Amino acid sequence: MLTTASQTERIEAGTGKKPRHVAIIMDGNGRWAKKRMLPRAMGHKKGVETVRKIVRAAGELGLEALSLYAFSSENWKRPEDEINDLMGLMREFIKSDLDEFAANDVRLKIIGNYKALAPDIVDMLEESIARTSQNTRTTLAVALNYGAQDELARAARSAAAQGEITVESIEANLDTAGLPPLDLLIRTSGEQRLSNFMLWQAAYAEFWFTDTLWPDFSKDELAQALTEFSTRERRYGGR
Repeated sequence: MLTTASQTERIEAGTGKKPRHVAIIMDGNGRWAKKRMLPRAMGHKKGVETVRKIVRAAGELGLEALSLYAFSSENWKRPEDEINDLMGLMREFIKSDLDEFAANDVRLKIIGNYKALAPDIVDMLEESIARTSQNTRTTLAVALNYGAQDELARAARSAAAQGEITVESIEANLDTAGLPPLDLLIRTSGEQRLSNFMLWQAAYAEFWFTDTLWPDFSKDELAQALTEFSTRERRYGGR
């Protein structure tokens, strides 16, 4: 279960030195499995266990929002059996963790074109979104069938239909509308690229990269990233 952290563990959200919104590109499940001569499915399963731990950690550390890149629009190019494994894990995760989210004030938000997923998954997601909609402790935004270029195109079309296209009108139509601005973007496994994730939102975000494969990522390492974030000077183009 998610537990309430002491004041000394919690982040001072909104101070400018502590992030309100952290996003993570969860990379390395396949390599984790390969290193152990295990099927890729075992890497994804272990990765889901890490998701649980990090969602708990986000609440304990006081984050207002945590965004996780779970399934990109490009992931459909993977082998069919791997996609089926991922979808099966998604179903299991929703079934097993929804009660915990509801009980611990976690709000679920989905970004991306999730309605293109299997109908039963869409139904489960929408039930979860509705059930947790009034929760306020932490928002967990899960990117499913998500691509930032597609998100920007959709936002621009919506803004144009509403009137003038401006920075503000595009931002209001992004999938992340209503979330705090993105402060920190983390990528695991040693790769240093955005991979079509939150291109707009990352405009002034800080980046933090680690060689740790996602299944081995921990609360301690998340806390380390947050501590380093607090030492950085953010000028937003100023001097």
